[in-house]
Amino acid sequence: MGIGTLVGMLVAALAVIGMLATQEEYSLFLPGLLQGAVLTIEIAVLGSLLAVVMGVLAALARMYGPAPLRWLATVYVEIFRGTSALVQLFWLFFVLPQFGLSLDAFPVAVLALGLNVGAYGSECVRGAIQAVARGQWEAATALNMSRPQMLRRIILPQAFVAMIPPWGNLFIELLKSTALVSLITLSDLAFKAQQMNQNTFKTIPIFTLVLLMYLAMSLVLTIGMRFLEKRASLGLARGRAA
Repeated sequence: MGIGTLVGMLVAALAVIGMLATQEEYSLFLPGLLQGAVLTIEIAVLGSLLAVVMGVLAALARMYGPAPLRWLATVYVEIFRGTSALVQLFWLFFVLPQFGLSLDAFPVAVLALGLNVGAYGSECVRGAIQAVARGQWEAATALNMSRPQMLRRIILPQAFVAMIPPWGNLFIELLKSTALVSLITLSDLAFKAQQMNQNTFKTIPIFTLVLLMYLAMSLVLTIGMRFLEKRASLGLARGRAA
């Protein structure tokens, strides 16, 4: 699906939200849902940044780190891939205080979702690095580059293009997973919707708006990642031509 089609879908979703906002039955709920959406976006953005950092570090540690770092990175990846994100969220929020470490709900949400997605992302990074042609490694070796120089100048820029599509999928999954944070008292979009529904029983207008808002946020993210992929591919093509 091209960027133009995605932009068209986003415009349509926003137009429907705007049209519904003019109707009294829907306009009553939109301000509160927008407040929840802001918190959802904040968690998604910070969680995504943490996921990228952890994914890259874990992948590099597993591939090139000394034995203790390889072991630690493997433990991290297997634990966070092998257990439920909901259980991880509850463990950080309810169990950590039993060990004397209490965190507010917001940092717990960012940590749980970021670490969870980062574990999956590490495999995306590892696969992209391994997909770089062997000749690129040999050429860098012939130029007497150290491994950090190879990675920084030759390998990671090429691997970056291959990482973008799977990371885009993971970011969308993280965005949708933010609905879990309502279970630790954060007033995100899902929490606001549940609260309004319990108070008014206006299920159709509330969850119609929520569905459209999640769709709009996902489309914005998808368009951004497609644009980034296109720019990165063009940059890589120019570099190879040069």
